[in-house]
Amino acid sequence: MAAKKMHVKKDDMVMVIAGKEKGKTGKIMRVLPGKGRVVVENLNVVKRHTRPNRVNTQGGIVEKEAPLDASNVALVCSACNKPTRTGVRVLEDGTKTRFCKKCNETLDK
Repeated sequence: MAAKKMHVKKDDMVMVIAGKEKGKTGKIMRVLPGKGRVVVENLNVVKRHTRPNRVNTQGGIVEKEAPLDASNVALVCSACNKPTRTGVRVLEDGTKTRFCKKCNETLDK
């Protein structure tokens, strides 16, 4: 399966717009473009029962973040602090940058 074009990047602040974590915000830790999913810090936490191994000699129940579908998160604009859709703008020097569709502010610095 080909990698999907993602509207968010690592370290972006996002708000969950659908699902059990709806309305919560967090920072993106990982982007999985092959699956179209993102891992958001301290959201969608699941418990995994792990066996003892060389890394984790104790074993037991481990809590970790599970991936969310990228369509269920919206980028939070740093200027207006609202979840927003983004557009792409080409600057004078030819570089592409994302901008907020609500306040028209540049998101990438």
